[in-house]
Amino acid sequence: MPSRFKQEFVMSENKLPAASIHDEQPKNALDRWILRLGNALSLLFLFTVAISFYEVVMRYAFNAPTTWVHETAAFVGGTLFVFGGVYAMAADKHVRVVLIYDHVSRRTKHYLNLVHHIVGLAFAGMMAYASYVTVEASWFAPWGEMRLETSGSAFNPPYPALLKAVIFITLVILVVQFVLHLIQEIQALRNKHDV
Repeated sequence: MPSRFKQEFVMSENKLPAASIHDEQPKNALDRWILRLGNALSLLFLFTVAISFYEVVMRYAFNAPTTWVHETAAFVGGTLFVFGGVYAMAADKHVRVVLIYDHVSRRTKHYLNLVHHIVGLAFAGMMAYASYVTVEASWFAPWGEMRLETSGSAFNPPYPALLKAVIFITLVILVVQFVLHLIQEIQALRNKHDV
């Protein structure tokens, strides 16, 4: 019995998986641009590690802690984390329930994607609106004068206002992505050869 299981396991490993509708490269220019930008921005993680290492050395070797490293590392990391959402959408590596998704026909996958994109578009649109409200409050005083919200620390950078703007811009990009992906799914459903 164990040898039969091993033989079936080896046979299943040698089979090539069926082509998925998600094995393709990004189909639109926005997704390609996001992937290129994301690969370039990923180098900022090294910057965050470098300045964090600098802070540790300055604090513990020279007893001269910085006032800027923690907030800068948090801002850069937060920005990259937010960008990760549109990157995952562009690479089609977002979370999905594969228990169902992997066991349905290509046509059904397109319909599931259609539902996903419609719900995602509604969610991203509402989040973009809410984000716009917070950006407006963090960039302008109630009387209309431009005043960036700051952290309130000794360093006091405008990182909170900037991060809120990054979140808003990212959500607007996500809305555009959902619209483009929705159009692509509709076109795929109309194309008899793709389903």
